[in-house]
Amino acid sequence: MTVPYEKIPFAGTVPSPQKENEGMITGNWRTRRPILDAEKCTSCQLCWISCPDSSINLGDETSSLTFNLKYCKGCGICNEVCPVGAISLVPELDFED
Repeated sequence: MTVPYEKIPFAGTVPSPQKENEGMITGNWRTRRPILDAEKCTSCQLCWISCPDSSINLGDETSSLTFNLKYCKGCGICNEVCPVGAISLVPELDFED
């Protein structure tokens, strides 16, 4: 059986089989929050591939990527790997939510 190339996961990355797992929420101790500048983003997906927590959700043709802050630890890897500087880290205390 041949698998169409469209169904092969990007760069061999396989999405987590679980969408949400309340027992693994770790975002409540984050000190820095990732913020996306959608105008700079080129949708290269390096942040998505590099995120150790699978907390980046890819966008589609009409929307940009988003961060699942329940699981984001604020490690900053997404910020480091972004080739165009579209992701910045802002202190968590700057937000009220």
